[in-house]
Amino acid sequence: MTRRVLSVGQCGPDHGALSRFLNSVFDVTIETATTATETFERLRQQPYDLVLINRKLDYDYSDGEEILRGMQADAQLKSLPVMLISNYPEAQANAVELGAVYGFGKDELGRSDVVTRLQPYLR
Repeated sequence: MTRRVLSVGQCGPDHGALSRFLNSVFDVTIETATTATETFERLRQQPYDLVLINRKLDYDYSDGEEILRGMQADAQLKSLPVMLISNYPEAQANAVELGAVYGFGKDELGRSDVVTRLQPYLR
């Protein structure tokens, strides 16, 4: 069964690396959103198995945690699994406090522990 992922705020090269990694391990379809507004529109239009939010959105360098906060405040979206994409442990810890599942950074792509972390949502 193909799983659906929404990737939010990645630049082109990072989206490509993330897509190659996910597709090399899982049967996934990856869609993108560049802004908070686009993210919430997509999330309300169709179901996703996992949302991956960049710490800082490439489009306008806004804070990805704001999208996480908005999802947690919305009864329809609160139960969606979401991970922050960040290499900073403190950003990951803060995202978990806000309701995310512990995510990963771009430097960790391909690592077996990241695959293990993603399996509950994408296998």
